Amino acid sequence: MTIQKLALFAAVLTTAAFAQEKKIQRTDLPPAVEKTVAAQSQGATIKEFSQEKENGQLLYEAEMTVNGHSKDISIDASGAIVEIEEQVSLDSLPAAVKTGLQAKAGAGKIVKIESITKHDKLVAYEAQVRTAGKKSEVQVSPQGMPLGHEE
Repeated sequence: MTIQKLALFAAVLTTAAFAQEKKIQRTDLPPAVEKTVAAQSQGATIKEFSQEKENGQLLYEAEMTVNGHSKDISIDASGAIVEIEEQVSLDSLPAAVKTGLQAKAGAGKIVKIESITKHDKLVAYEAQVRTAGKKSEVQVSPQGMPLGHEE
């Protein structure tokens, strides 16, 4: 495959990946999703809503700010919460999690940390890392250990 064809293929894949997420209005939410959003967003400022297909499942995401930190909630069409990503402070983490994230960040600077909860179970912590002006993400288990797969 030539470099031009490879670049075109990569561009098509990237476009397809971004086409999955679509910004929507609150009025576009199904009633069951709206009910969950109303319950979960009490005292929060809602930033935006989106919908996306993930592994063939249609999900709705509500991005909000609660007490000065970010909280993103993914909800399925029945109104069930699939995932919550909530910003946490480095100081609030158990020592093993801090150590694990800092080890994975290496020389990079941790700029934001989120807990990842799926189906009411904490499954990982994710840190946004800035290294030489570039951003990346690293994840560890709730015990601070490397994960076998990304959550």
